[in-house]
Amino acid sequence: MYKIKENIDIIKSKIEKTHKNSSFAKLPVPKLIAVSKKQSEDKVIEALEAGQKYFGENRVQEAQQRWASKIQQYKDLQIRLIGPLQTNKVKQALGFFDIIETIDREKLAKEIAKEFNDNVKTKSFYIQINTGSEIQKSGIEPIQSDNFIKYCKEDLKLPIIGLMCIPPLKEEPSMHFALLKKISERNHLDELSMGMSSDYKEAIKFGATSVRVGSSIFGYRD
Repeated sequence: MYKIKENIDIIKSKIEKTHKNSSFAKLPVPKLIAVSKKQSEDKVIEALEAGQKYFGENRVQEAQQRWASKIQQYKDLQIRLIGPLQTNKVKQALGFFDIIETIDREKLAKEIAKEFNDNVKTKSFYIQINTGSEIQKSGIEPIQSDNFIKYCKEDLKLPIIGLMCIPPLKEEPSMHFALLKKISERNHLDELSMGMSSDYKEAIKFGATSVRVGSSIFGYRD
């Protein structure tokens, strides 16, 4: 046993406490998204047995292999794509994920709009913002974010409900969370996916509605 239930309980308790003491205490408690990418099967089963419902995966195929049978077995699971999406995998992704958090460029948004219809499983999307303007990282530049959000919502008619970001490793995350919150408020988006194992408490102080936690739940990947 990997103490997964114990870890989840500790994190949920910290989430609730931080949220209660934040300026957003009147809003719902942020969701804990367990980042299950590349984790071993027995660890994931332990999380499921502990009652965890929300999971984040990085790759379409890997997620399908892992979750196809479990979705039938465990009720009310929500699987989110939190890694980059290639345009040639859009159709597959829309048929499988509940939420896609990583719309990060016009070409991808157009492809999603082309394949999006009432029969796909994905019902809502987040736009990924590259808050640190890092060359190696996916996401829309903050300066282009308002136009891009408007384009996705109004021109492509996509159900964009929120934003996500991954702050630069060596920078204070709070300024990136504050920036994402500002962009979301300007564009009337309610959902903010921000904060990971090292900084989720900080993210909650800035209005995160979901936090993506991997190593603090599962330990480091094998």
